[in-house]
Amino acid sequence: MGVAPSNAAQERAWEGAEGDCWAEHADLLEGMPARYDAALLDAALIVPGSRVLDVGCGTGSLTRAAARRDPNGTALGVDLSTSMIAAARDRAARAGLPNAAFTRADAQVHPFPAAGVDVVLSRTGASFFGDAPAAFANLARATAPGGRLALLTWQAAARNEWFTGIAGVLAGRPLSPPPGVPGPFALAEPEVVDALLRGAGWTDVQVVDVREPVLFGPDPVAARDVLADLLSWLLDGRDAAERERARAALLAVMRAHDGPDGVAFGSAAWLVTADRTG
Repeated sequence: MGVAPSNAAQERAWEGAEGDCWAEHADLLEGMPARYDAALLDAALIVPGSRVLDVGCGTGSLTRAAARRDPNGTALGVDLSTSMIAAARDRAARAGLPNAAFTRADAQVHPFPAAGVDVVLSRTGASFFGDAPAAFANLARATAPGGRLALLTWQAAARNEWFTGIAGVLAGRPLSPPPGVPGPFALAEPEVVDALLRGAGWTDVQVVDVREPVLFGPDPVAARDVLADLLSWLLDGRDAAERERARAALLAVMRAHDGPDGVAFGSAAWLVTADRTG
């Protein structure tokens, strides 16, 4: 599998501990953004027989949902993580979805057949491209005329309580991700997204404000353990006592956000759609 040099750091992360953590804790982590799925799939305008491509599919929950929407179509999920792709295949097989398939690929450079898909989906995964203009141009080439792009991208970090209330607590200080750097908030500015997509060959770009809670399961202790593992790099350089204090502070935050739906944090995202007209 070819990986763009600009995505080398992402490959190291997702082929390492981060991807393994997501695969191991798929039951909990797939629920995090699930409240956004219905709006994202509605916006994708999937019709009978659609060929759907899910970019940055992780362990495959959105790909499976797309496959369920159109049993007569196909849904292909791609991701850089071998462990997450393996988990996605297993979960689709157990769900009885033969029209859901998965392959390890870098969507920025993968040689998808020209005009081979009708719908491109991505639930926050497109924010991690090292060269976003090249990536969206490659996806436009892969999309048939009349095709559709539907993305979910996070709004600015300050508007996302899950980031400020989890990563900030573990770090012990406010965090402000630099703009334009591959990561969760790389596509947080609507005007940047609009220009990026139009420059890559997409038309009729629309960006809509959407807000849902993100969920981390019913058990604050389990949520703390998984998130502390996933974000363990924020504890690098600290001694054992400092690490334990950070974990205790995170557990307090998780318990404070425990409610009828489980551990829930506020979030804000953009629902981005665009068309492929030629």
